[in-house]
Amino acid sequence: MARYAMVMDTRRCIGCQSCTVACKINNELPLDIIYNPVFTDGPKGSFPHVQRTDIPMMCMHCEDPPCVHACPTGASIQREDGIVWVDDSKCVGCKACVMACPYGARHPNEVTGTVMKCDFCKDRVAEGERPWCVKTCHQGARIFGDLDDVNSEVFKLVNGERTVRLLDELGTGPCVYYIMD
Repeated sequence: MARYAMVMDTRRCIGCQSCTVACKINNELPLDIIYNPVFTDGPKGSFPHVQRTDIPMMCMHCEDPPCVHACPTGASIQREDGIVWVDDSKCVGCKACVMACPYGARHPNEVTGTVMKCDFCKDRVAEGERPWCVKTCHQGARIFGDLDDVNSEVFKLVNGERTVRLLDELGTGPCVYYIMD
């Protein structure tokens, strides 16, 4: 069984928001919901030594997801491959998962009364395709794959580069890794 993860190479990300737009369009998200915003840190420094870092954010698909544990109806689910998703038919919109997520990656949909979040495009992944945000990233800053496959690019990057995980100290085991400059 695969264990999916994503690597965000901030050295390659230019903050173009292509991933954000592709996700929004292909998942038909409401105007007020964005699964994967890109935040910019900077510019910093003085000319000609100016730099900025673009930081793509999203659900971290944690190994031990507090959102799943907080859900009273079983609507928040983690698959065997690590993908965390919401079953709309079971979600009552109580927002317990929203409060439990330390990454702010869950979004109440006021129209449907449910909670929405990134699901790594689980249906595409089941067909052997990459998530829309990865497919659309023309800079190659988003890398998706099986963390248990020693031949996957994700495995090689996580084990060969200096990567960090956001709020790793919380013990949630985020499966989104960052390569920082």
